[in-house]
Formats: sequence, structure tokens, C-alpha cells
Amino acid sequence: MATAYQDLRPGSALVPTTAFAQILRNMGSSGPVEWFAFDAATPESAFWELEPFAYPVSNPNITVDVVWGAATATSGVVRWSAALAAITPESDSQDPESKTYATATAVDDTHLGTTAKRLMRATITLTGSSLDSVAGGDEVWLKIARVADHANDTLAGDAWLKKVRFSFDY
Repeated sequence: MATAYQDLRPGSALVPTTAFAQILRNMGSSGPVEWFAFDAATPESAFWELEPFAYPVSNPNITVDVVWGAATATSGVVRWSAALAAITPESDSQDPESKTYATATAVDDTHLGTTAKRLMRATITLTGSSLDSVAGGDEVWLKIARVADHANDTLAGDAWLKKVRFSFDY
């Protein structure tokens, strides 16, 4: 068995016209770093379009790793959520502009302290109905959001998303 990975970066995301994360391109002392800045008070989201080309008929779980850091905080919890929308070309009659996303799956991830911008990894596992009946060859949209208005989200300031890793076994 092997695992297929797709790394999704802020610069390749689609953003809504409102409530979207700001793209930052910071020049660090060793080189440039790209982030999505998700607000601490307002839920914000970003979207990626992808094709899980090797996704098997057995429909295994999909793992979504959110690699993130805090803009200024060194403690607190961030609530991330992931949701999929899948369309099979030449089979589904759904219009991609009005496609409904499957139920979002959320996870709380705790900042481990000591340093702002320290990289953390929140792992979200999509299973069952959260997979939106995805199949190999489908056109798939992935929505990542910071659920900043949830009681469990206690991180002060922006949560900076570095990348999203989309993976599954085949």
C-alpha cells in the first residue's frame, strides 16, 4: 500500500469575496515564507481545487494536515475545519458553482508554546459522509476554515496557515 500526497499552498488557493484569510509573503532572515493569516474573531476560509487521481474504489479515509503557526501568540487552541465537495465529470449533473460541501469535520489543535510562528500540525480525518462520495478522477474542492467564533478557539491573534497536506492510501 502507498500513500498519495498533495501539498496545497496559500498562493494556489481560491478565496471567497468576503471572510477570507489574508495571504502574507514575509521575507524571513533565511528567505521568503508564505502564510494565510486567519483572523481570531471572524471565521475565515480558503479553498483549493484538486484531483485525487489515484483515489481507489474502496474509498479510504482522507487525511488533511493543516500546518500552521501563531502570528504572535505562544499559547491557546485553534479550531480548524475541513470540508469536501466532489463532482464526477460526465456523470454528475451538478453545477460546480452551486455544489454543496459535505459536512465539515473540525479539530482543535493546541499551540505548544515558547515561540510565535512555531510550526504546528493539526490532523483532520475525513470519513463516511464527509467524503462526499469522492472517487478517482473526480473534480474536488477542499475548504479549510478557522472556526474562530467557536468556544474552543482560544488562540489570541491570527493563526497563520503554512500549508495543507491532502493524503490518502491507495
